[in-house]
Amino acid sequence: MSFFRWIFKRNRNKVEIDEGKLPDHIAIIMDGNGRWAKRRGLPRNVGHREGANALRRVVLSCNEIGIKYLTVYAFSTENWKRPKSEVDALMNLLIEFLKSADRELAGKNVRICVIGDVEGLPLNIQKEIQRVTKSTSRNTGLNFNIALNYGSRAEMLYAVKAVADEVKKGKMKIDEISEQVISERLYTREIPDPDLIIRTSGEQRISNFLLWQIAYAEFWFTDVLWPDFNGDILLEAVKQYQNRNRRFGGI
Repeated sequence: MSFFRWIFKRNRNKVEIDEGKLPDHIAIIMDGNGRWAKRRGLPRNVGHREGANALRRVVLSCNEIGIKYLTVYAFSTENWKRPKSEVDALMNLLIEFLKSADRELAGKNVRICVIGDVEGLPLNIQKEIQRVTKSTSRNTGLNFNIALNYGSRAEMLYAVKAVADEVKKGKMKIDEISEQVISERLYTREIPDPDLIIRTSGEQRISNFLLWQIAYAEFWFTDVLWPDFNGDILLEAVKQYQNRNRRFGGI
């Protein structure tokens, strides 16, 4: 038994969850890498690297408890506005993460997917995405979705343009446009809507993440900075989710 599994099982006894009421899909806005580094007098890049380590822990935790879908907000369309040095460091870290992901998850049955405007990413990252998604495509455990160069408004605009093009070409009538039609043209068309949204670092906003998909999701916020996030905290979020009454607009 690995050290990680021992810690996880210890924490699992500490935070009891109902395995029959797990959220199918957890989505996470990973926030606080920069502040984590600043508090320690370290460069922001160190915070991003520790954030990548936290992501590995969470992927393993979700897979361990039986979560079917995990979607993480890794790089937004707005993140290009950051200083070039930081963007370059993030791209290098992303390449490193993708190159090692399938090897580190070997035997875990995790399928890796990427959502977002992949064509807007550097060519070397596009190639690595193609490689890692292909190498894990037959896995049937956790579906690990990484949102890269992702913005929800851009996603919805993409879907609307796709529908408008079909109407223009006579492939669809305006009266045939429905919520399902829009959903089937989003980046997440093969992914169920999130049940639980987690945001770290004390921030309580959506930041252009899965705006269409989170209509009835439950939200859980924590002051913990992302590099400090772990399986124990994940279980606490799941426990809080299980204590809520989801009415989906009903009574």
